[in-house]
Amino acid sequence: MGSLDNGSARINNQKANGLASILAIGTALPPICIKQDDYPDYYFRVTKSDHKTQLKEKFRRICEKSGVTKRYTVLTEDMIKENENIITYKAPSLDARQAILHKETPKLAIEAALKTIQEWGQPVSKITHLFFCSSSGGCYLPSSDFQIAKALGLEPTVQRSMVFPHGCYVASSGLRLAKDIAENNKDARVLVVCCELMVSSFHAPSEDAIGMLIGHAIFGDGAACAIVGADPEPTERPIFELVKGGQVIVPDTEDCLGGWVMEMGWIYDLNKRLLQALADNILGALDDTLRLTGKRDDLNGLFYVLHPGGRAIIDLLEEKLELTKDKLESSRRVLSNYGNMWGPALVFTLDEMRRKSKEDNATTTGGGSELGLMMAFGPGLTTEIMVLRSVPL
Repeated sequence: MGSLDNGSARINNQKANGLASILAIGTALPPICIKQDDYPDYYFRVTKSDHKTQLKEKFRRICEKSGVTKRYTVLTEDMIKENENIITYKAPSLDARQAILHKETPKLAIEAALKTIQEWGQPVSKITHLFFCSSSGGCYLPSSDFQIAKALGLEPTVQRSMVFPHGCYVASSGLRLAKDIAENNKDARVLVVCCELMVSSFHAPSEDAIGMLIGHAIFGDGAACAIVGADPEPTERPIFELVKGGQVIVPDTEDCLGGWVMEMGWIYDLNKRLLQALADNILGALDDTLRLTGKRDDLNGLFYVLHPGGRAIIDLLEEKLELTKDKLESSRRVLSNYGNMWGPALVFTLDEMRRKSKEDNATTTGGGSELGLMMAFGPGLTTEIMVLRSVPL
């Protein structure tokens, strides 16, 4: 980290003049890529579960319907061999998982952050705040935010915060908080770092945990970062303007999706009620936001950055909002290429929206649409919603 006597970043309590924008995006993936067609054989082999033939066939069918074609992981077979409690269902393995996470989480997060800073093109001394967002990132001190700040050479005065553990909407929470900081502190530049590694929740297959079996079929590792700031300088290139963010808790749905850190590692429950709860409540949750966009009666006039939580969720939102097939293409593509990476998947989708807009020669980063919705869902049942404004390409 930088010296206290050498150009420390300063926080200006004067408010910014305009809305915050995402000024740069960077992503990173582990080196191990596993194709979905190969994953059932791989997963049951490394967990020494090939004798569970009926469960393996069930898992194969789940994988075939998942919409995922490949995913990435930091978990090597050598790591598994050295820590066999990880693949012994319900065996105490938290220490082993934490040791891996302590090493691998900041490593992947730093890689994504360096790419983001390179795209941004500004000195790291201008970064005033660092948010580290994760649900799997491990509990240790100094924490990942400290390790990231040190590795990047951020100023000792950088304001660090952790957003933990919100599940799939953790990156959306981080971006919403970054917007508030940037708009209320002139010249603030917030580095939002999100990293998730499924070593925290990797378990042997069990008939007693079908929800986790579904998770194994769709979850993958990844890291993603964004820099958020208001009043861009001429040398900065905004990607999306963050117009308004909010959070809605759907009443009486806390049993739809949950997770717990136990001696055996992260466990979670993907309840069948999740889809029904979304189907029954999504239009109500979006009502105030849609009125703000002026597109309440023209939902296809917006662009969408939907957290790719799973094929069933994407299909459901497409149906309930009566969207054309192209509207959630970026989410489907991220799910297919990387799986559901929890928090980082949303930022990957923002990046994919930008990339696809350029590929299609669209006029804006939103594929030609001016306004869009960024949405993510997680335990609670919690809905995170952000109105975005795209910028000219």
